[in-house]
Amino acid sequence: MYRLLKLLVYMGLLAFVALTGYAYIGPFFGADFSAPQQEIRQEILLETQ
Repeated sequence: MYRLLKLLVYMGLLAFVALTGYAYIGPFFGADFSAPQQEIRQEILLETQ
């Protein structure tokens, strides 16, 4: 049971390091994490009494 828990902790740490590395190194390989820069407008009608 202890080995399984230890394995899960190691796998979690490895996944964290891999995702952090991908976030920093990804743009050098063509991954674009920026949000789309487009203005969106929508008309809202408020009904008053």
